[in-house]
Parts: sequence; C-alpha cells; structure tokens
Amino acid sequence: MTEKKKSVIGKAVDIAILKRIFKYVKPYRTNFGMAVFTTISLAALAIVRPLLVKYTFDHYVAIPNAEMLLNMVLLMLGILMLEAVFQFSDAFLTNTLGQKIIKDLRSEVYKKIIGFRLKYYDNTPIGTLVTRSVSDIEVIADIFSEGLIVIIGDILKVLVIVGFMLWEDVRLTVIVLLPIPVLLISTYIFKKKVANSFHDVRTQVARLNAFLQEHITGMRIVQIFNREKAELKAFEEINGKHRDANIRGIMAYSVFFPVVEILSSVSLALLVWWGGNGILGNTISLGVVIEFIMFINMMFRPIRQLADRFNTLQMGMISSERVFKVLDTEDSIENKGKQNANLIKGNVVLENVWFAYNNEDWILKNVSFEVKTGQTMALVGATGAGKSSIINLLSRFYEYNKGAIKIDDVNIRDYELSSLQRNIGVVLQDVFLFSDTILNNISLNNPDITREKVIEAAKAVGAHDFISKLPGGYDYDVMERGAMLSVGQRQLISFIRAYVYNAKILVLDEATSSIDTESEKLIQYATEKLTQGRTSIVIAHRLATIQKADKIIVLDKGEVIEMGSHQELLRNNGPYKRLFELQFKEEIKMEG
Repeated sequence: MTEKKKSVIGKAVDIAILKRIFKYVKPYRTNFGMAVFTTISLAALAIVRPLLVKYTFDHYVAIPNAEMLLNMVLLMLGILMLEAVFQFSDAFLTNTLGQKIIKDLRSEVYKKIIGFRLKYYDNTPIGTLVTRSVSDIEVIADIFSEGLIVIIGDILKVLVIVGFMLWEDVRLTVIVLLPIPVLLISTYIFKKKVANSFHDVRTQVARLNAFLQEHITGMRIVQIFNREKAELKAFEEINGKHRDANIRGIMAYSVFFPVVEILSSVSLALLVWWGGNGILGNTISLGVVIEFIMFINMMFRPIRQLADRFNTLQMGMISSERVFKVLDTEDSIENKGKQNANLIKGNVVLENVWFAYNNEDWILKNVSFEVKTGQTMALVGATGAGKSSIINLLSRFYEYNKGAIKIDDVNIRDYELSSLQRNIGVVLQDVFLFSDTILNNISLNNPDITREKVIEAAKAVGAHDFISKLPGGYDYDVMERGAMLSVGQRQLISFIRAYVYNAKILVLDEATSSIDTESEKLIQYATEKLTQGRTSIVIAHRLATIQKADKIIVLDKGEVIEMGSHQELLRNNGPYKRLFELQFKEEIKMEG
C-alpha cells in the first residue's frame, strides 16, 4: 500500500478534502440548510414516540382509560406521519443536493479534460479518465445523500436517545450499554477493512474501464491476429482482482452485521433481566421497560449504520481525491496570447525549431522553412521523420522546445489559442467521426454552420452525390467512429468539415492514403478545391499527389535534407528522386 493510500484511508474524515468538496455547496446553500434542518428535526422526533408509549402504558394502561388510550394512539400515528414527511424531505433534499453538486463537478472535470494537451493523453489511459468522470464522481454524491449530513443526524439521534435514557434511569442505562465498547471496537475494525476493500475496488474498476475501452476500440486487431483467448485471459485476471476486492468487502459486512445483531440482543437481554426484576420489585414501571426496548432498537440501528456511513463518507473522499487530482493537473497548453488569428493571411515560418516528446529525445532538429501565403508545401519522408510533429506544433497541440514558429511574422504563442486553432484546418489520415449524423459530424453542432452551408460545401468538394445516395442523406447516422462509411467517404467528410470552417491555413495529413482509385479522384478534386487560395501543408507518402506543390521538403530523422519544387528536386539527384523513382517503378509493376 502506498503512503498516499495509507494517509487517506487512515483518516475517518479528511478535513482538507471535505472543505474542498463543500465549496461546491455554496450555490445551493438553501438546499443544504433545509437538509440540515430536516436531519436535526428527525433526531429530535426520534425520542417522542418512545416517550409517548411509556406515558401511555404508565397512565392509561396500568390505570385503564380506553378513551385516553385511543387518543394517545392517534397522537402517536400523527407523530409517525410527521416523521415520514421529514424522512421523505430529508432523503429528497440530500439526494438532490448531491446530484446538483456532482453535475457541477462533472462539468468542471470535463472542461479540464478537454483542455489538456495531447501529451497528457499519450500517458493516461482513456478508461481511467472515464472512471474519474463518471463512477468516481457518482460516489461523491453519496457524501451528501448517505454521508456527512446523515452521519450528523445519526450521531445526534444516538446522543439524544442516550441522554434521555440517562435522565430516565442511570443504572438501567449503564446496564443496557455494557455491549457498546465491543460494538465500537467492531465498528472500527469493520470501517478499516471496508475502506481498504473500497480503495482496491476503485483501482480495479479503473483498470477494467481502461482495458475495455482500449480493447473494444481495437477489437479488429484482436480478431485479425487471433488474440481472443489471450486477451480474455488478461481480462479475466483483472476481473478476478475486482471480484476479490469486492469479496473482501462482502466478508467484512457478513461478519459485522451479525455481530451487531448479537450485541443488540445481549443489550435487550440485559434490559429484560434488570428491568424485569425492577418491575417485580416495583422499582421500575412497565412503561419504562417498553420505552427502553424501543430506545435500544432505535440506538443500535444508527450505530450499525454509522460504520457504513463513515465508509460511504471515506469512499466519497477517496473518489474526491482522485477527481481533484485530475482537476489539479496542470497539463494544458499555455494560452497567454492576445493576438486574434481571425485576420491572418497564412504566411508560415519555422525558424530553427527543435522538438522532443520526452526530454531531449529529439523528433525535430533545427527545422527551418517558409510557406508563403496561398502556397502549397508538401512534407515527405519515412515514418518517424517528423512530418506529423510539425503539424502538431503548428496547431499548438504540442509545444516546441527551441526556435520559433511564426504566422504572419507573429509567434504562434502570441495568438489566442482558440482563434489560432480555429484558423488551422486539419484533415487527418485516420478520420474520427462521432456516432451522429453526417450533418452534425461536419458542423460539429456549431449553430453558425447551417444545413445550407454544409450542402454548399459538400457540392464544392464533390461529395454531395455520395451523401445524397445514403439513406437519410445528410441525416444518415454514421455510427461509432464512422463505421458505416468507407475510408474514402470518411475522408471526404473531413474535407467538407475543413471547408465549411473556412480556415486560413490547411493541413492534409496523409489524406490520400489507403483509399480506392475512385475515392482518390474525388479527394484529389476536393484537395484542389480546398487548397485554392489557402496556405496548405500536405503530408503524403504518395509523391504523385504532390507534384504541383510550390515547395517540397524532404525530412529524415527530424532534419530537413532537401527542399525545392518537384522538378528542382528531381534535378538534384538526391533522396527525393530516388524515392520518386522507387514509387514510380512500384506503381508500374502493380499496373502490370
């Protein structure tokens, strides 16, 4: 067990975390105040019925009075109904408060998550973030619905009951409370065992979510390489640890609740013995004995539940700590720029740029080039040469380490981040589509982009015909990740998306790879339409698609080794020419 885990589990209440949680209560102070009022009222009402029962037996049963007996019974029913109203109000108010708070907290967490730079996601399993955003936050609601307020109410109820018992008969109270020290020791052990179990359960839930997220997304690879049995075995191992963690908690509950029942019965037996002798000796009334029987039942129930409540509170704080860890993570792209990028023309310059994802394991080394406004530049090189890294840096998905990247002679860090990214349109090789309609995947639910604009853009890039033939046309649901469309169709949709957002700088990352000939023709037409009048940076392995580029840069191991037009590079007899001839021969061979 880590030191951090020990520190959290070892405390009944972590004040620092609790204070932070209660900051989210401020907008709902009225709700919270009403919940506290109903909780205190329930504690006060708890003693009323036993007192009425005692009074009734001593005054209207021991000395028969049928009329007053009926009146007292009706009064007790009225008190019971009043308790029911307060119990309903208490449950409704505390649960409503919890749901309001976790709604705000979940929104804050999601806002934080979407602001993280991409490097954060390189090192953090998506399933873990899903756990933090959904189930961990859900547990925090229990702090209000089953935790702190209810704990206060239970403690108040026990104190009120014990106080009245002592006021009624000190010796009888001491006798019936003899099992309490054993109960308190049992409660402490139970709380500790369940807290440890819960921490393990939450850890295994996060592992399960991360595993399922990754492997369901990559199910095609699992099946292609016949890894079903191996992955099932790995899943069963995690699932088994999750089961074992839950069973440890179940074992603690299975032992604790019978212990409480036994101790409650012992207390009741002591009452019957001592109280019975008192009745026989006329030192205790029958009403007092019945009153104490009711008090014992009312006292042991909240004491038994207190252990559970404290564990609920602690579980909520452990989950809170996990959630706050996400909120406290500072891994966002710095956004201190003031320049508005909406008026950029698109002149892009890289000056001696160095970049590494980790430490000084350089991906880009001293890269310099310029793309003038309206020009098309192509990046060529083997996998890992640094082509995509340049795109990521230009869009500020990652930060360069040394040098400078400028647009219109202004450092990109001086532009306001959202306006910069809004004016750089990206068409990726692996197009991501949401489980939604084609229309919403193009507009991304932007109210400023109407259906008419989307249709106009689709016609402009030559994709309107294929969309119109789909069932429902622009309202066709592409399903998760666009599974209902071909690779070429998905890429055409990403072209429309880039077109309709009308970015000043366009980036095409491997946009014409892995598609059929017919789709390639459509995409080549879309590319010409899209790049017209825009500064464009094209990454491509297929050199035939970039011959018209104004400038071609050849990268190798993060360095620029050649630069020029297609014809200039062919005349240089360098790496570009060798790569071009190799591809040309392969295409001739494939056609033959």
